[in-house]
Amino acid sequence: MANRNFGMSAYWRHMVQEWTPQLSFRGSGKEEWAEWREQASGKFLELLGEFPARVDLAAEVEYAAADGDLIRERVIFDSEAFASVPCVVLRPAAMQADRSHAAIICCHGHPVDRSKDAVAGVRSGPEYDALIARMNYNYGEQLAKAGFLTIMPDLRGFGERNDTANKSDACNHNYVKGTILGINPAMLNVWDIKCCVDYLQTRPEVDPERIGMIGLSFGGTMTAFAAAVEPRIKAADISGYINPFRGFGIARGNFCGSQVVPDLYKYFDTHDIAGLIAPRPLLVEMGMYDDCFYFQDLMKGYEGVKAIYEAAGAADRLEADIFSGGHAFAGGKAFAFFKRYL
Repeated sequence: MANRNFGMSAYWRHMVQEWTPQLSFRGSGKEEWAEWREQASGKFLELLGEFPARVDLAAEVEYAAADGDLIRERVIFDSEAFASVPCVVLRPAAMQADRSHAAIICCHGHPVDRSKDAVAGVRSGPEYDALIARMNYNYGEQLAKAGFLTIMPDLRGFGERNDTANKSDACNHNYVKGTILGINPAMLNVWDIKCCVDYLQTRPEVDPERIGMIGLSFGGTMTAFAAAVEPRIKAADISGYINPFRGFGIARGNFCGSQVVPDLYKYFDTHDIAGLIAPRPLLVEMGMYDDCFYFQDLMKGYEGVKAIYEAAGAADRLEADIFSGGHAFAGGKAFAFFKRYL
């Protein structure tokens, strides 16, 4: 009886010492990859849960105004009968409405109050300036200046969509509320991203076959999840996310309800979810000084993705941007990556 334990943190760490997710990729070669992908895709969709019924987007452009060399728009559309998505859309002022241009969904990270606006380069106060400077966070604005049409939605529980009394804990509140109803907020956010694709395909500027996605941190989670199940996302950039659940999830508890799917680690690790994107092009960004997701863990995650891409015969479509920085958008390869593949 010398090893009695009372603590739950130690309990969870003990539980995963020999843990291997049931559907984590362990094969090699195209045949084993194809078999795994069919089984894993089905299970991942099952874990996410049933998507809502489609509704008319009823998209509305509330304003379109020049902001230097860009046109800045506020767009709202419906993703459910009782759910609407506020977005910022940016495009070069010279972009023609000839359905020939690439578009990129730019997903925000975890700050619940500045969300889409900071990614879109809104600088309405010192807190926005500091966030953009610290995390190179305005990647939606940067990509628009590079020639893409970009869309920045507020996901559920973030920005304008955070109506929780304790605003800083909206992710966990919504996760618990959804779980007791059998509805997963991560699935709802994936659905809203799918609706972003629907909306982009209606834009007169956008080639419907040239849509990509990028996100940092929680945005990286959503990029992995959405691109794994949405084939219309033709190229993806996941920044600061892919690393083993054992470290950031179980040992450190570095997640929230917005990033959790029940039973997920029973079947998959993060590299497996990102690996479902194969054979489509994928860029993985990793900061050497990341203090949110540790670099040594990010490298383990990347190696897992690399094994899947190699088995799929798509190793040439996987890229890594390892940069001398922290938990931030790297921007060293993203622009060339999207220009190459979109």
